[in-house]
Amino acid sequence: MNADAEKIVLDALELPPAMRAFIAEKLIESLDVEPSKSLSPEWKATIRKRCEEIDQGLTQLRDAEAVFSKASKSL
Repeated sequence: MNADAEKIVLDALELPPAMRAFIAEKLIESLDVEPSKSLSPEWKATIRKRCEEIDQGLTQLRDAEAVFSKASKSL
């Protein structure tokens, strides 16, 4: 690991857990998107809106395993 990356990691580890999770999420998201493909402005707005709803506690999240299990049983 180069010195810059090591410093970034050490600095990030000093942040509160929620901020570390946010940074980790953004880094992982950056690996999932092909650079040549971009999201439409409408889709970006929808993502922002849904994230805000989650952050404000306006949306009830459900466990993915439970959702898939229920869907599988209904088939």
